[in-house]
Amino acid sequence: MRSPRFVLPALALVFASCGNDSDIPPLAGNTDPGHERAEALFAQAQSAESAGKTSKAIKTYEEIADELPISKRAPEARFRQGELLEQQGKIRDSFDAYQEFLTRYNGSGLYEKALTRQARMAQSAADGQVKTSFLGLKSSISNDKITDMLAKVRDNAPSSPTASKAQFTIGEVWQSQGNSSGAGKAINAYRQLVIDYPDSKEAPEGQFRIGKVLLEEARRGNQDQANLDRSREALQDYLRQYPGHSKNGEARQLLSTLGSQDLQRSYDIAEFYERKGDTGSARFYYEEVVRKTKSGELHDKAKARLAALGGN
Repeated sequence: MRSPRFVLPALALVFASCGNDSDIPPLAGNTDPGHERAEALFAQAQSAESAGKTSKAIKTYEEIADELPISKRAPEARFRQGELLEQQGKIRDSFDAYQEFLTRYNGSGLYEKALTRQARMAQSAADGQVKTSFLGLKSSISNDKITDMLAKVRDNAPSSPTASKAQFTIGEVWQSQGNSSGAGKAINAYRQLVIDYPDSKEAPEGQFRIGKVLLEEARRGNQDQANLDRSREALQDYLRQYPGHSKNGEARQLLSTLGSQDLQRSYDIAEFYERKGDTGSARFYYEEVVRKTKSGELHDKAKARLAALGGN
């Protein structure tokens, strides 16, 4: 079916009947949604700041960012909201405001500054340096919240040195908890660090910490042989992968400790079999102790038991 020839003239008549150009609806893309309102609110927020009415300024900046998110003033408003909350010591709220800014306005000139501010806050929270008021009281931010903050810092810039630092600090936070639950989370965090950021400056220390935390678990009472074996493997991997690192000496000492624990375990097993009357098995483990030691109390005790059992 052919289009009627009168369509274009009819459209022309419609536009002509609108009168002046100002009566014609603006074309898409030629508007700044909420421009006038955003400018007015931004001016109000700045005025409130100048008058020392910080809470009112924060609320107004938040209103701009929440209700007019695509206005030209929205990125700066959200960033300023985060800054003022940080100045008030409201760390969690400030961090969340920066996160909203980073999620939405990655093309803003303030992006790098927001990243830096956010990373600094998360690290300070982890270090226990965050203050909640001018009185200097310590922050009560939980480990769950702190590690969530650090994870966001890591994920906001995964290719930067800030990411590996944040991942390492997650491990430190959980390790400082000082119990088995924290130890498990710390080990997982350090392993993720070594896997995701093997060339980072934190990776060697992370690998070392895996072995150390596993050994601490054993000393805490969880004498699972598997823990001791995993600790040994982690420390050996550390020495192999990162020769010359500052903790090499300590790693060797820990491995020596693990070796001593293994020998004591062999001696204890030998005594167990001897009490049961299984002299063949007892002799096997006593001989293992003698073979692995050149001297010392355990060496002498094992030789004495072998002599008593008729061994060499």
